[in-house]
Amino acid sequence: MRWGVASVSSQVERLPEWVTLLRAPNAGPMTLDGTNSWVLRAPGARDAVVIDPGPDDAGHLASLAEHRPLSAILVTHGHHDHVEGVETLSRMLGGVPVLAADPKQGDPLPARMRLAGLDIEVVATPGHSADSVCFAVEDAVFTGDTILGQGTTVVAWPDGDLGAYLTSLETLRAYPGLMLPGHGPVRADCAELARAYLAHRHERLEQVRAAMAAGADTAEAVVDMVYPDVAPEVRFAAEWSARAQLDYLRRESQRTPEQLDPL
Repeated sequence: MRWGVASVSSQVERLPEWVTLLRAPNAGPMTLDGTNSWVLRAPGARDAVVIDPGPDDAGHLASLAEHRPLSAILVTHGHHDHVEGVETLSRMLGGVPVLAADPKQGDPLPARMRLAGLDIEVVATPGHSADSVCFAVEDAVFTGDTILGQGTTVVAWPDGDLGAYLTSLETLRAYPGLMLPGHGPVRADCAELARAYLAHRHERLEQVRAAMAAGADTAEAVVDMVYPDVAPEVRFAAEWSARAQLDYLRRESQRTPEQLDPL
């Protein structure tokens, strides 16, 4: 989504030699310039892996298939702009295995794996969606939609959860290094962006608290007060986030003193 934090981490033009970016031709209000599909292969490695094949677009998938042989297709989360082309690409490559957190999308992801000559750590980052993960490789993190290269992401309620998302951002504060997102440009410091995203989310929560105190009790009313300049074509996404914020704050109000964070 295009509103939100300003860029606090510099844009990176030159990628590590083991990463290739192929951007899908599905630009739009929610996908920015299109879905970033990533091909990983260490120098000298025979096989490659693909992260998020993106839409079922013949030209885009053909470009990914040119990097064969592939040992696996990895999925950051199951939203269609990231996985629509998974089945087709796997079939094009003779049944390459698909690994994903959601069993409906593929085989289970191990906590760690070595593929394409690279050590890959799977970092569970639910929040944008329940099945969201990031992949930490070398000094880089592939963040899917958990952190974007431009603006902020939506908490896609009810599958997405704001409490889980805040925890995931706290997790990513421990991962300095390149941030390679599912949409938008590469940024220099994942941890720095995670801190900025957290600050932004807490600022938004204060705004929603104020809106609730002023009588806003629906997502639509919160959007009117907190996101007055949101573009009509992405208002639905703002309402998803507003519902997630309302749900989070209502659950917070029902916690006992023992359940509240002492800090």
